[in-house]
Parts: sequence; C-alpha cells; structure tokens
Amino acid sequence: MDPGFVVFFFFFLVIIIAVVKNIKIVPQAHAFVVERLGAYNGTWGTGFHVKVPFIDRIAKKISLKEQVVDFPPQPVITRDNVTMQIDTVVYFEITDPKLYTYGVERPLSAIENLTATTLRNIIGDLELDATLTSRDTINEKIQIILDEATDAWGIKVKRVELKNILPPKEIQDSMEKQMKAERERRAKILEAEGEKKSQILIAEGHKESAILKADAVRESKIREAQGEAEAIMLVQQAQADALRILNAAAPSDRVLQLKSFETFEKVADGKSTKIIVPADLKPLATMATTFKEVFNDPKAE
Repeated sequence: MDPGFVVFFFFFLVIIIAVVKNIKIVPQAHAFVVERLGAYNGTWGTGFHVKVPFIDRIAKKISLKEQVVDFPPQPVITRDNVTMQIDTVVYFEITDPKLYTYGVERPLSAIENLTATTLRNIIGDLELDATLTSRDTINEKIQIILDEATDAWGIKVKRVELKNILPPKEIQDSMEKQMKAERERRAKILEAEGEKKSQILIAEGHKESAILKADAVRESKIREAQGEAEAIMLVQQAQADALRILNAAAPSDRVLQLKSFETFEKVADGKSTKIIVPADLKPLATMATTFKEVFNDPKAE
C-alpha cells in the first residue's frame, strides 16, 4: 500500500474525528457558556453548534428550568429570645447564564447564606406568636430581598417557603397544652349551644302544641255555636213559614179557638194550675183552668 495514501487517510480520519467531537447540540431549556482562549465568547442556545478545536471551550452547561433548593434548618432567635430551627425552600431560575457563570462563586452556597442571614434579620424583629402565624408575610419579605440581591448573579427568585418552624421542646409542650385547653373550651361551648338549641326546640314544640290545641277548641266552639245558630234559624224559619201558611189559609174564628184550646190543654198539662191569658181568650182559659183544678183536686178523689 502506498505510504502517502496511508498518511492522507490517517490525516483525514483525524480531521473527521475532530469535527465530530466539536459538534455540540444544546437541548431545550439549556444554555452553554463558551469561552475562546479563556475569555467569554458567547452563550449558545438550543440547537446545533460547532466550536473551534483547541480554541473554544464550553465553560458551563446551565439549565434554564425552575430549580428547587431545600436548605437545612437554621437557628434563629425571636425578639422575645426564643431560639428555634427554621428550614427554607427556595424556588429560582437562571435568567442570565453569563452573570450566573461569572457573577458569583458557587451560586447555590451564596443563595443559602443570603437566605439564612435574611431569615435571622426578619425573625429577630418578630415575637414567637407572630412568627408562628406570619408565614406568608415572612415568605414574601425573604423573596423580595433575595430577588433584589440575586439580580447581579443572573438569578430570579420566584418564591420562598418556610418548610418547618421548630420551637424548643418545652414551648412545644406548652403550645400543645394550650391547644388542648382551647379544643376543650370549644367543645364545651358547642355542647352548651347544642343543649340550648335543644331546649328552644322543645319549648317551641310545646308552644306550637298548645296553640294547635287552643285553635282546635276555638274551632270546635265556633262550629258548635254556628250549629246552634243554624238550628235556631231553621226553627224560626219553620215558625215563620207556618205563620205564613196559616195566614194564607185564612182560618175561621172557630178554628182559631180550637187551636187555642189545644195549646192551653198542653200548657195545663204541666204543674202550673193558674194561667194568665189575654182578654179575648179568657172564657176558654177559664174553662181549661176549671177542668185542670177539678182533675188535680184531692178532695175530688
């Protein structure tokens, strides 16, 4: 084989390998910081790139996704001299790869230390009770301070969360007792309110029952009175109809005297033996009275 061809083939193979090794593809949501001869040359975004062999160098590969860092608990002291442990969770994203690469050494360590000092400053102005009940306020304050401080590092702090707040053991015991007493107090209040509502419902039931009974009695009496009134009206109507029929018949004097005699016969059938009658019926009444006295006279027996 020709030695020249072997050298040419070897040289061509080296060139192909060098080109292939210097072809770079940047994936989605990533960025490569490239240096040329030790100086910043540019930032490669997503896509196909080729670097110059032995001259260009990829200084840092950076993820542009939102990242989460969970920092270990930090000891903090409240304004009322209570020492407790608080751990934080920071959500951030890199907005400028160049500043992130050259702005600060070990960015995550810098964020952790800045978070710890900011947390101590904020908690130092609060008492224990305010610390335990002001998580949202503390989160917002830390996020604002960290976001302003990390702008020079190419970092955007999205939010900060206090993961755990751990007071001393004796304070935890005291808080548990207080919470237990509060729950018992609420339970007693609920029980008393339930008993009160029960008594009110019972009283309202008795009241409604009495009202219904009174309405029933009243309705019964009203119906009874209406019945009596209707009966009286019917009797009066019957008498009026009888008189009207009698007047329409135009009876003779003898018929009237006969009817009067029948009436006085019924009256004389009672215990009374003396009856006062009008003047025109006096003879007939005198006769009826005489018969009654004769029938009732003991001597006649």
